Amino acid sequence: MENDYRHLVIDHAKCYVEGTVHTNTLENFWSLLKRGISGTYISVEPFHLFRYLDEQAFRFNNRRDMTDSDRFDLAVRQIVGKRLTWAEVTGKVAEVQTVN
Repeated sequence: MENDYRHLVIDHAKCYVEGTVHTNTLENFWSLLKRGISGTYISVEPFHLFRYLDEQAFRFNNRRDMTDSDRFDLAVRQIVGKRLTWAEVTGKVAEVQTVN
């Protein structure tokens, strides 16, 4: 597993790009995430932040060669057979389990 990813470093005091090594893609992702949070979602509870990150990662990783319809179709196919309850979304799973 250690060899799955190469970690290369850029010294921005010297240059911003060295061959294919750069930070542009990461900066693009964070820019889109920040715009989504401040523009689309407006208020994000820290408890749900990982869900917003997952959504943005899905959008970012499927942004090329796909239409909005293709992305929606892919997302729907990935949720078949999965169930998310209101208690899970609101963090009240433990309360529901103790009541039942």
